[in-house]
Parts: sequence; C-alpha cells; structure tokens
Amino acid sequence: MEYIRRAIEPILEKSGQTFKSVLVTGPRQVGKSTIIEETFKGIPQITFDDKFQLKAALSDPIMFMRDNPPPIILDEVQYAPELFPEMKRICDRGKEYGRYFLSGSQQYDLMENVVESLSGRVAIHELQGLSMREIKTIDFNRHFVPSEEYLSERKNHLTGYDDIWQRIHRGFNPELQLKEKEWQTYWSSYVQTYIERDVSRMINVKDKMSFITFMTAIAARTGQMLNYSSVADEVGKTSATIKEWVSILQASGLVYLLQPYSSSALNRAIKTPKIYFRDTGLACYLTRWLTPETLRASAMNGSMFETFVISEILKSFSNAGMDPRFSVFYYRGKDKRRSSRDGMREVSESEIGLIIHENGILYPIEIKMSASPDASMASAFNVLDLDKTKIRGKGSIICLCEKLTHLRENLVAVPIEYI
Repeated sequence: MEYIRRAIEPILEKSGQTFKSVLVTGPRQVGKSTIIEETFKGIPQITFDDKFQLKAALSDPIMFMRDNPPPIILDEVQYAPELFPEMKRICDRGKEYGRYFLSGSQQYDLMENVVESLSGRVAIHELQGLSMREIKTIDFNRHFVPSEEYLSERKNHLTGYDDIWQRIHRGFNPELQLKEKEWQTYWSSYVQTYIERDVSRMINVKDKMSFITFMTAIAARTGQMLNYSSVADEVGKTSATIKEWVSILQASGLVYLLQPYSSSALNRAIKTPKIYFRDTGLACYLTRWLTPETLRASAMNGSMFETFVISEILKSFSNAGMDPRFSVFYYRGKDKRRSSRDGMREVSESEIGLIIHENGILYPIEIKMSASPDASMASAFNVLDLDKTKIRGKGSIICLCEKLTHLRENLVAVPIEYI
C-alpha cells in the first residue's frame, strides 16, 4: 500500500527537535506506527504487540531500557507502563531532544502514565483517520475557522469532493483506501478486535454483545445531545454503566463529546454535550447502512453529513498541532424573543450547530446538507450578541453548495471543500 503523507508530519518533526519525547495517540488502525516510522526514519523500533518484547519490558524495565537506548521508537507503549519511570529518569539525565518516540491506542491508561511520569518532557499529538485534505493530497494545513483570511487562502487550494457519500460511508482509516479491502469484513474485524483487546483491558465486559448493542445505540445518536438514560433504557444497563462505557469510547478516540458554549450572558444554555463518532464509516457499519446509496437516502443522512463535517474540522485542529477542546463548541438554549404577531415576549429554543472561538471572536456555524442554503438557517446566530465579552465574527453555513456565496453581509455559504 502506498503511503499517504500525513498533514501532521511537520508538527511531529518540530516536536522531535524541541521535546525529549513525542507521543502519538489515537484509535486503532489510523496509522500511528506508520507515521512515526516515516517521520523518524532510521530510528530503531520495538513494538509491544510482540509478546517476547513485552515480557522482557515487564520483567526487568531497567535492563530493558539499558539494552534499548534512545533514540528509539516504542510502539503500543500503553502495554508496558512500567517503562515510564525509567524513561523519566533517562530523560532527566541528559539534555538531548528526540529520545523517545511513542505510540499507543488506549489513551486513558496511556495518558495517566504520561501525566505521572513524563509531564513537561513529552509532546502529545492525536492522530485520527485520514482527512479529505490528505486523501486529495491538498497542501494546506491551517485549522478551519471561517474568517475572511482563512477562506481567501483556502480558495487557492480547492479540489472537488465529488465522491463525498462514498467517502462518508466507507470511512477514513488508511487501509480502507485500498479498493480491494472489503468494507463489511474490515469493520466487523475492527469492532471485534477493539472489544477483545482495548475494551477488555480497560473494563471487565462480561457480556460483549451488550457492549456492541451500546456502540450501535451511540452510533444511531451521532450528532445528538447525549442522553445517558435513553441509551441505558435501550441497552438494558444502568446510566452509571453507560457513562463508564461512553468514557471508554471517548478515551479510545472513537467518539468526541462536543461541549456546549458557556457564558454568564447565556444563562439559559443547555449544559448537555453532543456526541459524534469520529469515523462515519464505523458509525455506518454499526447502524447497518450497507451502501452509500441507502445511506444518502436514509433518515440518518443529515446526522451522518454533520458528523463528517465535525470530524473534518476536528482533524484540521489536531493536524495543526492544536487541541480543539479549547476552541470548538455548540450552543442550545431557551432565549426570549419578541413575537412579530402581537408584540408579546415568548420563550423559544435556539441552537447553533457549531461555534469556533478564536482570539476573542465567536464564529457561528450551521451544517446543512442543502445545496441551496438561505439566510434563515442562521437565525439563531444573533444570540451570541448577548455575550458582550466576545465579538461575533462572520457566520457560515457549511453545505453542499458549489461555490462560496455571501447570503448577507456577515453570513456566507461555505462548500465542504473549504474545510
């Protein structure tokens, strides 16, 4: 399989020159090991999928590290947490940068060990599946924000996404770019491996079918506010169990919890996060949409399209070395509006699908599957004017329109190719 260049490679290279350790986290099969091998060529590598190597590391960590001096690549390092204290000791003993290059899938346990042992000594980067920019070999790596500057620069690097529903359905893991890779077999094996290896290591799941039912219930709710009780009723588990299982999906990098935007001026805001699958291909497999055509015509087409857009935006942040949790939100709340009919004040619910906060500016965004958006889709954007501590920036509607189109002075329809 031909290697697809990853947008984050220059970020990793810079981290290797300025930090003693570099850690790449993310879900299974997104290319963590491959990107480290490609970025740091010539450096010896050990993988702890190799039981012999793992046994040696666990039985005598000090001797193992002595026999494998830095610089070195340690793959699936979460399986050998005993090595982290010794790594810390070796990092503190010398001033050289780029000593350890680490990868791991189980982010929760891995991050816990990193925080305890390598805090301040390691650059941490998340890798997800391929972005559309990477698939289309677009040489542009700025994180998405619908400012005039960004949109003007992005316009110079456009490539059509004419096969978008095939992409949304198939998924974005590198192996799936091989046309001969059978879609259903791939995702079936992926789910089985994930539960057998990752989930079973983090929690004791006695009924694996219940966990698959849970994953399916979450996939069916992608793009919705997360209601633990509703999922618990469907799966037949307690809300506490569902919260624990959601945290497992989140720690594994399979789902993202989009937090609500909070401000003292917006005191009627709903505080519940929205949940999104990080890969639409996996969500399609779990919800049994077996072809791109049936997905496109389904009742879930809007939520899958929204999930795809959110995922691409999140990738643009992580590929630029940024943490989207500090910048990307949504809003839903009950706001007082004056009725045009009788002048009375009434309470109605407003929702903004996405808000990007950057440099004191709030950029409100709606995500619509329409090819002909109109300004009424952005009717809730003015609720952000209540927050006097921030400036409301250009609003946008990300959609299937053919070209960038201004719908009014401060509102623009943005084709998905601009993400």
